[in-house]
Amino acid sequence: MAKSSGLGDNFYVAGYDVSGDIGSINLSGGPATLDVTGIDKSAHERIGGLRTGAMSWTAFFNPAIGATHDQFSSLPRTDVICTYMRGTTLGNPAAAQVSKQINYDGTRGNSGEFTFAIEAQCNGFGLEWGQQLTAGKRVDTAATNGTGIDTTASAAFGAQAYLQAFAFTGTDVTVKIQDSADNVSFADVTGLAFTQITAGPASERIATASGATVRRYLRAVTVTTGGFSSLTFAVVLVKNATAVSF
Repeated sequence: MAKSSGLGDNFYVAGYDVSGDIGSINLSGGPATLDVTGIDKSAHERIGGLRTGAMSWTAFFNPAIGATHDQFSSLPRTDVICTYMRGTTLGNPAAAQVSKQINYDGTRGNSGEFTFAIEAQCNGFGLEWGQQLTAGKRVDTAATNGTGIDTTASAAFGAQAYLQAFAFTGTDVTVKIQDSADNVSFADVTGLAFTQITAGPASERIATASGATVRRYLRAVTVTTGGFSSLTFAVVLVKNATAVSF
């Protein structure tokens, strides 16, 4: 993948696409650093601490139902899942986290603009970078096998996945992730089936066992028992390259 700008990015929160009302976004993550500098040292010594992460963004004021003011002004006390899509191409990088929204701070500028500064801090898992298993938002009108992406090699360190379900019409649908060694024969990945959807919006994070083997090719599929006519959703997969713990 060549160098690129941030044009055409998307941002989803708790099953809502708020991309059109976001002017800028900042992402941060990694281990917190612990200062362990001895009194005999002339420079700081630091070791890695707990995983952390945060997303902060500037939103334009939009009071429409389901838009940014409706979504953020309630300052939910429960977890919200935030997903940043770097472009909307299958396999592109994406970042996601389970978050606590901590503020909704408005600024009315002297030129007339009315914007809000919002921050969501990670809760439990840190900021996770992965790949898009849907090209931004995907719309399925029946059970569908998605296109596989190539992660270059099998790995034995497990995986995590994030779902944003924006709209649903029907009885039920389940979004699952499958893997393959050859991009032809796919099988379900244990632990990577999201909770059955019967209404939207919805969002969820799931994970395999930490030492699970995840094969080279991966895809998102939809299955149903009672039928559905439309599901609009997005999936991000984080395939661990090294051992992780949460």
